[in-house]
Amino acid sequence: MIIIRPIRNSDYDVLHQIAVESGHGFTSLPVNEELLLSRINRATKSFHTAIENCGDEGYLFVMEDTATGEVVGTTAIETAVGLHDAFYHYHVGKVVHSSRELNIHNTVETLTLNNDYTGTSELCTLYLRDNYRVNNNGRFLSKCRMLFMAEHTKRFNNTIIAEMRGVSDENGNSPFWQWLEEHFFSLDFPTADYLTGIGKKEFIAELMPKYPIYVSLLSKEAQKVIGQVHQYTVPALRLLENEGFVNRGYVDIFDAGPTVEAELKTIKTVRNSMRLKVQVGEVQGTTKAMICNTKVKNFRAVQMPIEINQDDNTAIIDQKTAEALQITDGDFVRVAKS
Repeated sequence: MIIIRPIRNSDYDVLHQIAVESGHGFTSLPVNEELLLSRINRATKSFHTAIENCGDEGYLFVMEDTATGEVVGTTAIETAVGLHDAFYHYHVGKVVHSSRELNIHNTVETLTLNNDYTGTSELCTLYLRDNYRVNNNGRFLSKCRMLFMAEHTKRFNNTIIAEMRGVSDENGNSPFWQWLEEHFFSLDFPTADYLTGIGKKEFIAELMPKYPIYVSLLSKEAQKVIGQVHQYTVPALRLLENEGFVNRGYVDIFDAGPTVEAELKTIKTVRNSMRLKVQVGEVQGTTKAMICNTKVKNFRAVQMPIEINQDDNTAIIDQKTAEALQITDGDFVRVAKS
């Protein structure tokens, strides 16, 4: 069975391997032992902390194949970004240059550096190994976070964002960054991305242009990728758009990938999820749903068949599912369509 659970200290080796596999542009998992161990320790503390309000927690989950004990993917939520390290974006705006006398009117796009998303909650660190990209596992890995947020809304900000990986080639070269590198940084994209991942962001404030950049001055290659996603990120973006996430014109400062946002209560899975009382028994039918328990430190989520009675807000699950979720008769679960 495939389950999703909080990360453990014993998962370090596979987390390191996933960090290597994920490649350039996956800033939230740098290939750095100290940072990865810190990420695990912070997640463990977050899952074990009883809180009533959005703080500065980071929840890191893993997907496990219980048949083999293998960890096959990661997914995470940051409750409030940018509280300790500056959280930068470019916003795509417009300025108008107009002369009534000459009858000339030109609208020009600009990129303005900002920290507008400071304090928002972020969906991040979504990665699934190739041989498990079947049976809706990728959708499950992404949407399980929404079940967790729906059950524990007080732990999160009202605005939820997700940064989408922008366009880069197999060597980690970003057309957008190449222009910035040439004119401002003298630092290649993989290095800049790695420094950001390990929290060394001072160079951004020191070297990033302080004034709005006219998009028309960028190279044609850089202009083309503003707001575009990496080819492997297209399914993740489509899923979030289907959940109600929209792009308000914010893009990443390194690869110009879009950042999308939604209000927590309007996210489709959050809005349509149901909290149901469980009876363990025989389930009629084979249609699967996403099911999670209502716990924090012992959070578990699965995709399994369930029989729902909406008239009295109850559901039947089988014994195997109950054991995977670590629940018994009379406990509650949160359920959403896969």
